[in-house]
Amino acid sequence: MALPVNRPLNIVRVFSYNADISTAGSSFSTMPVRGKIVLLGCVIHAAVTTAPNVLTAKIGVSGSAGTAITIPTWTQSHTSSAAGVVSEVVPSGANLGDAGNNIEFISDGAGSGTVPATYYADILVS
Repeated sequence: MALPVNRPLNIVRVFSYNADISTAGSSFSTMPVRGKIVLLGCVIHAAVTTAPNVLTAKIGVSGSAGTAITIPTWTQSHTSSAAGVVSEVVPSGANLGDAGNNIEFISDGAGSGTVPATYYADILVS
């Protein structure tokens, strides 16, 4: 079966695992190349209950607090929530980084239940 859209060869995807996004906290990945983050996403491995988890992200140098990536509201909703549900957002600013910078994925932990998740970021190589 042919793919409807071929994935560009100049976009790298990195991943980060969080054991429970319904507990406020972070998980990290590393930028393997210099580039621009063009997509952020999260896929959950269990249902979020009670309230949506608000997600944010930062780019930083190892050991620093990092700079918040400018994004529209990014949530992992509790409505119709189930394992495998994906939420994505396209950054609108402060999304440039160098090889070796870390990407911090942050959840406010507003939902309830134990909800493991895999975050990802697509980086357009520059």
